[in-house]
Amino acid sequence: MTKRNKIIYWITTAWLVLGMVSTGLVQLFKGKTGQGGLDMITHLGYPVYLLTILGIWKILGVVAVLVPKFPLLKEWAYAGFFFVMSGAIFSHIAVGDSITAILPSLLLLILTLVSWFYRPANRKLISVNQ
Repeated sequence: MTKRNKIIYWITTAWLVLGMVSTGLVQLFKGKTGQGGLDMITHLGYPVYLLTILGIWKILGVVAVLVPKFPLLKEWAYAGFFFVMSGAIFSHIAVGDSITAILPSLLLLILTLVSWFYRPANRKLISVNQ
């Protein structure tokens, strides 16, 4: 892995982790405002209990992405982040939200894809050198 790729990986992963932890905590503690909070989830038409589920899984996903080893678990975490963020984007589109409401989810989706793509070989399910 080149130095450039390591830098890209760690910068995107740091921002991804920051975004997932912050939104996960807001969801877990059912904060009223902010991206993914109580106001947003009810605006999108989802039940409030979904906040607890999303918050717990986002935080567990962050742990899985950051802890060394366990490449299969990392794949599941990245897949979960992808599904949650793409679902959020389509939910905002379905209720007719503006692009400004969609942008945070889109940014986290892009960070998920870039972090996944540039992850080091020892964090991949199948290493190229095997």
